[in-house]
Amino acid sequence: MSVENYWDRYASGAVTKIGSVEDSVDKGFGWTQYDRHGPGEELLCQPDTALELGCGSGDEVAYLARKGIEATGLDLSPRQIQYAQERWSGVEGARFLLREAVDYLTETDKTFDAIYSVWGAFWFTDPRRLLPAIRQRLSARGVLVFSQAPAVEGCYGPQGMYGNGFNGKILPVRRWAYSEEMWRGILMNYGFLGVEARVVEAPDPEHLGTLIVQARTGP
Repeated sequence: MSVENYWDRYASGAVTKIGSVEDSVDKGFGWTQYDRHGPGEELLCQPDTALELGCGSGDEVAYLARKGIEATGLDLSPRQIQYAQERWSGVEGARFLLREAVDYLTETDKTFDAIYSVWGAFWFTDPRRLLPAIRQRLSARGVLVFSQAPAVEGCYGPQGMYGNGFNGKILPVRRWAYSEEMWRGILMNYGFLGVEARVVEAPDPEHLGTLIVQARTGP
């Protein structure tokens, strides 16, 4: 099984848990794993164009498009892209592409005012490959924002897991985890400015929070 197939299988389960279009519209734009909790689209700094890396069901892309923003979502899963296209077919300006993030960023000639990832592809892509590609495709006023789980204290860098569990065909899946301070240093090293990284507490402080990082291409 390839990594693409893994995400297709993941999507099959995720699609069954997603609420109605009306529920998604009501929830609005969110970065955390908790509905109606934490900051919203204001972190994107009012872009005219936006690109989501790992768009899943496409809810955030559709949200931005409804506000008049030209919004594109990428995902590795054919099932997710088909679902997003069907779910938001009536939303003008929402575009969904079956593409790997780095491949798309290095091949397109488009630039974007905002590139973002909500618990998406940013988490699962080597930043040494991804950040130069993002930096190249952001406009002069561009902003990068991503959210994911906070790193486990003392466990930094690439984190490996077996996508098929422990009794199936070997399928390594990697994600990258760093502390807030580490992310600041990494992003500044790739030419980003005004880097802000923080963990937003869960509604219940004993539950897992959300790491949110924002960086800019200019002052």
